[in-house]
Amino acid sequence: MNRKALLLATRHGALKVRIDEQRRLLSKEVEPIESALARGDQVLKGVDWLKHHPAAVGLAVTAVVVARPRRAWRWAQRSFFLWRGWQAIKKSLARAG
Repeated sequence: MNRKALLLATRHGALKVRIDEQRRLLSKEVEPIESALARGDQVLKGVDWLKHHPAAVGLAVTAVVVARPRRAWRWAQRSFFLWRGWQAIKKSLARAG
């Protein structure tokens, strides 16, 4: 093996060691947020389930309205205002971005 190839192979090996160490360090740093990301994935799966099962959502809403109509009305008002606020935020972000 000539000197240049040997030097290149040595440098390549050192870089691989450095990369492996960086990967280990990164995996340790990511551990604390991994559970939060897992919870976020579960929430997204739940939202996806709700999108694919609208009859179950309708049945649950009907049961709440029948059981406690006054409370259901208050929650409907709160939900409406939250939804309107979210729409306004999205609109302003779309204009800004």
